[in-house]
Amino acid sequence: MEEGLVSVDKFAGGSQAYFLTHLHQDHTRGLGAVGGWRHGPLYCSPTTARLLPTRFPGVDVSLLRPLAPGASASLSLSSPTSDRPIALRVTAIPALHCHGSVMFLFRGDLGCMLYTGDFRWELGCDEARRAKKALLDALGGDTVDVLYLDNTYCHPSLNFPPRRVVAEQIVNIIQAHPDHEIIIGVDTLGKEDLLLHISRALQTKIWVWPQRLQTIHLLGIDENQEIFTTQTSLTRVRAVPRYSLTIESLEALNTVCPTIGIMPSGMPWLWRSSEGKVKSGGRSPGKPVRCKGREDGLTKMDYDPLSPPKLFEKDSYTLPYSEHACFSELQDFMQTVGPSSVKGIVRSSFCYVNPGHHFRHLCGDNVVQTDRTPVTNKGRVTDNLTPKKRPNGSTTPKERKFRISSSSLYRSKVTMKRKECCGARIHDTEEIISVA
Repeated sequence: MEEGLVSVDKFAGGSQAYFLTHLHQDHTRGLGAVGGWRHGPLYCSPTTARLLPTRFPGVDVSLLRPLAPGASASLSLSSPTSDRPIALRVTAIPALHCHGSVMFLFRGDLGCMLYTGDFRWELGCDEARRAKKALLDALGGDTVDVLYLDNTYCHPSLNFPPRRVVAEQIVNIIQAHPDHEIIIGVDTLGKEDLLLHISRALQTKIWVWPQRLQTIHLLGIDENQEIFTTQTSLTRVRAVPRYSLTIESLEALNTVCPTIGIMPSGMPWLWRSSEGKVKSGGRSPGKPVRCKGREDGLTKMDYDPLSPPKLFEKDSYTLPYSEHACFSELQDFMQTVGPSSVKGIVRSSFCYVNPGHHFRHLCGDNVVQTDRTPVTNKGRVTDNLTPKKRPNGSTTPKERKFRISSSSLYRSKVTMKRKECCGARIHDTEEIISVA
């Protein structure tokens, strides 16, 4: 078993405490292992804790440690090599990605680290302003030594409209097709606000599949069952699992009655083939742009997310309703945090960009974690990072080197469009870094 202290969105065992940022499939790998989760305390938001047993019945609920956004918890750990005590304090920060999503801010003997998980702080959004204040209050003037950043859309060409704007565009498309059935692709969690907006704007119920309805009710939404239904005869608008919305399924539905599909997502129109080439799915309504910052080649992006909605394929619309931060929002976040170093949590994708390529100048030490060839240690991939001394002179325990072990990458069956790093594991080492 691997030695470690803390694991975030990585559940292979071997650590003393575990943290789950949110309940999307690409962040929960390992929780559904045979025999259930028994490896140690698992910190997550109260919303995630409420949903978790329905997704993973084998999880021992006595190990769940709900941590509300803005709340903190103290951890007393011990070095797996010397039994030396290690103190950490963790604070949950709203991520605004989906219901229950949080960032984790770690402070203490290992320095100061912020793991964003997936997030979107929209510019000018009141919720985002409150989340930013919560983060700055929790930092108390300290510097983030290492920022683990959601770099899903870390490219200047990817600046999406606010979600409310795209939601209204989707309503307009539905209104323009009064005689069509409407199929909307969604995940098992997330985009509830979009569905509520559609329902209220059109004064219509929305069909969802039974598991999705259970999740909605567990979130405390539509408790009077006035909006969502599992009866197809009550509405022409249906929210279906995203992976089931395909050109083939739409063609089949159109043999029965006129149907259009709507995919509300940041970038569903590109994928990487098995040979590593990038292909365009359907028409190319925008001018291709080259994706900088890759070390393994260039990627084309064939869609301008700021342009009006266009028919993407026959009977299919795609709109940039994104729950991940776009480039301008990432830039604002980097300016707010001003970390000593930054590392992308999406380590490989169809358009991976090292955040240091664009944000090096926003790092306090002008140091970024590069995508160098990692060192293999007993079968696991590790990157050695060293927390920096805080320039503000705040009093903190002695800082030590720590090691992050990244899990293997895999393609999510839900997104099918990107490979995610499943999280990080923090390892203690014996070397002490003196503070001048």
